[in-house]
Amino acid sequence: MIKPVVHDPAALTTVAAPATRADAQVITDLRDTLAAHQAACVGMAANMIGVNKRIIIIQVGPLAIPLVNPEITHQSGPYQAQEGCLSLTGERSATRYRDIRVRFLDQHFHPQQQAFSGFSAQIVQHELDHCNGILI
Repeated sequence: MIKPVVHDPAALTTVAAPATRADAQVITDLRDTLAAHQAACVGMAANMIGVNKRIIIIQVGPLAIPLVNPEITHQSGPYQAQEGCLSLTGERSATRYRDIRVRFLDQHFHPQQQAFSGFSAQIVQHELDHCNGILI
């Protein structure tokens, strides 16, 4: 179901709680909401739709990839990026890493590990900031 996008900084700066199988519907809601905003958005975190859980989704080409309880286990190649956010107006500067490795659960709550680089890595880092209560 498409959910309204949260713009309240107080809600967006709260650290998200770990997700459980009981939160599976949030993945569908994130996928639907991301698709509804595809012209202006390449990733979302659950707190952006009012659910304070560690679930993100990123758009990589035609695929919308959910990551449950994601954790960066390796990062390299720091750089400065200019980023916008669907929940906030304008762009801001953020330090990002060109290459990251992430441990997470997939949409079926099976453990995964994946390397991301370039723009995909930047999206993951931005959405993880949301989970950690960090606004760029």
